[in-house]
Amino acid sequence: MHTTPDQLGIVIVDHGSRRAASNKMLEDFVAGFEYEAEFSIVEPAHMELAEPSISTAFDRCVERGATRVLICPYFLLPGKHWDQDIPQLATEAAKRHPDVPFVVTAPIGLHPMMKQVIHSRIDHCLSHIDGHADECESCAGTGRCQYQKPAPATSSAD
Repeated sequence: MHTTPDQLGIVIVDHGSRRAASNKMLEDFVAGFEYEAEFSIVEPAHMELAEPSISTAFDRCVERGATRVLICPYFLLPGKHWDQDIPQLATEAAKRHPDVPFVVTAPIGLHPMMKQVIHSRIDHCLSHIDGHADECESCAGTGRCQYQKPAPATSSAD
């Protein structure tokens, strides 16, 4: 059975944070992804520390008509969260929906396009530092997109 994009639920999961602003960044990203992508069922989730959880996002996908779910870790590299935590949380969530299979995809940092993303970020930052571009949307107003000088070393008397 081939599932159409409308029947496929996508859960994009990050670590989660105590900082509401950080959690909102994922929600904004997911809303933009859902708008631009061919998938009509996309939900954000935080692995821990914040809602919506993987369980809540999985439930929402099914409520919206998903007949299978892809859980996409918004992580750079594989580790314990990808290898153990997210699959365990997804398995728990799926118990309420025994007819809905799921898969946990690889972290995004393993994708070959990440090299292009990093190169683009470096180019933009250097263009800003050289006065040829505005700050990127992430750095705007933070003062981060400029060279920093280390604090002078202090000597300690013995």
